Amino acid sequence: MFKILKSWLNNSLIALLLVTLFLGVSTAGWTPSSSAALPAGNAITDGGALLRYALPIDNKPVRELQASLEDISNQLRANRRWGAVSKDLSKASRILDKPAQLLVTVPDERKPQAEAWISELKSGVNTLQEVAKTKDKEQVKEQRAKLLNLVSLLEESMVKEFPFEVPSEYSNLPQLKGRATVEIKTTKGDLTVVVDGYSTPVTSGNFVDLVQRGFYNGLEFTRSEESYVLQTGDPPGKDVGFVDPKTGKYRAIPLEVLVKGDKKPTYGITLEEAGRYVDLPVLPFSAFGALALARPERDVNGGSSQVFFFLFEPELTPAGRNLLDGRYAVFGYLTEGKEVLDELKAGDKIESARVIQGIENLVEPDVA
Repeated sequence: MFKILKSWLNNSLIALLLVTLFLGVSTAGWTPSSSAALPAGNAITDGGALLRYALPIDNKPVRELQASLEDISNQLRANRRWGAVSKDLSKASRILDKPAQLLVTVPDERKPQAEAWISELKSGVNTLQEVAKTKDKEQVKEQRAKLLNLVSLLEESMVKEFPFEVPSEYSNLPQLKGRATVEIKTTKGDLTVVVDGYSTPVTSGNFVDLVQRGFYNGLEFTRSEESYVLQTGDPPGKDVGFVDPKTGKYRAIPLEVLVKGDKKPTYGITLEEAGRYVDLPVLPFSAFGALALARPERDVNGGSSQVFFFLFEPELTPAGRNLLDGRYAVFGYLTEGKEVLDELKAGDKIESARVIQGIENLVEPDVA
């Protein structure tokens, strides 16, 4: 019932073309085919970066600061272009020299903490400029990661309120009005995921609510395909999703996708069916460990408890767009435990899952 794909071909350009053609024609019974071309571009493949860009804020300088630090990773991969790294850091330093532009969108009560982060960022960029002169790639990557964590905190402090109203027809479902961090202990090690309710409040709320209920504790990973997916959330017995003990009914979650540039998500229809062939979701399938809601093959609103991690392989994914985008709802990303996720297979188990941050953002249903 909850099939995602039969297989994922790999290892060659020919295989990639075959997959693209196969998905464009059939997609294992998910949705009608389309003839849309894939837009060119470099997909963002870091879950942390995608989460930062997904925050509902409007501050150009902080986005430029983030972009300059994100770009360092690209330069290190491209034959260690140290001159370009130096330019990125110089740009970051210039932005930090004008803190008022960064603080303008921070609420007054948060400004003292934001000022402290800006000061720490300024010091950290100066340190990283010295480290870059040694051309020590690993030290540069480590320091850059610390700076981006500070950027995340600064950007999160700029979020003033939940950015839209969820349709009233979904008031009977849990909603996450913000973000939550979930720790998942497995038989192979620990995973940490950040769930983004700003982009998918209903899908995220459902998952966080189930984590709080202990629903995933002891469940097996039921399906794994190398370089493609790892799926879990199928409860023991005949049920294939969560049955609410209060109602005795299957909790169905609508397909929920926020498109870049839109003010609120679309519900109940794939982007392909909506004719939005080249529109990109705010949370795309372009990072290893993207977490998405599984659903029945022909029911876009039939998802419930089953979820899957996408095991992204850049060389197998068209740049700028993944063929799953807009057909399934990504609602978070793995932030820690990449090596563990890479090792997990069908038959391995979730020992426990718990919310370690952001539970205050979970809003219980208004209607039973």
